[in-house]
Amino acid sequence: MGEARKPHGAGRSTFDLIDAGRLFEALDVRPSTVILDLGAGMGDYTIRLAEATGPGGRVFALDAWEEGLERVRERASLTRLGNIETLLADANEGIPLEDGTIDLCLVATVLHDLLRDATGETVLSEIFRVLKPGGKLAVLEFKKIEGPPGPPLTIRISEKDVEDLLAPFGFHTDSALDVGEYHYLLIASIPDPGRK
Repeated sequence: MGEARKPHGAGRSTFDLIDAGRLFEALDVRPSTVILDLGAGMGDYTIRLAEATGPGGRVFALDAWEEGLERVRERASLTRLGNIETLLADANEGIPLEDGTIDLCLVATVLHDLLRDATGETVLSEIFRVLKPGGKLAVLEFKKIEGPPGPPLTIRISEKDVEDLLAPFGFHTDSALDVGEYHYLLIASIPDPGRK
């Protein structure tokens, strides 16, 4: 059996490049929130999300990179966070969660990589499927400017590109803001038929 392919960008984190205070203020994570950290890597965002949602919440750290998820498990154990569950999966093939179980899905600097390997149709329809009515998708991406840091300009996606990509799947863009010199955060939600 051959070695698993390491996903694009695996092992690199952008957490130290962003304004974490501004990010978490925008995410508005509350106690008992159920979160999917899609493309979790080694868990820099996962750990902070798990701390923010507390013991009544849950964070699913999904990645196709087993070594990164092993590091998430180690860090969760060291910090005594019992509300993290790791999921080994390629999001471009599916998300192994039930329908309507997630309050917030964070896709932190991985959407551009997912779009290198696929159209985005599967991952975005899967995110829509696992979100609860009124659930939110938070896309953190590199601004469409020359780097470094970050990927080549040719694969970066602008806020408008993300908005246009999400709309056909039923997402409504709620806000977009700078969260540092190199990054923006776009938050989109899905309709909640029970709310008027």
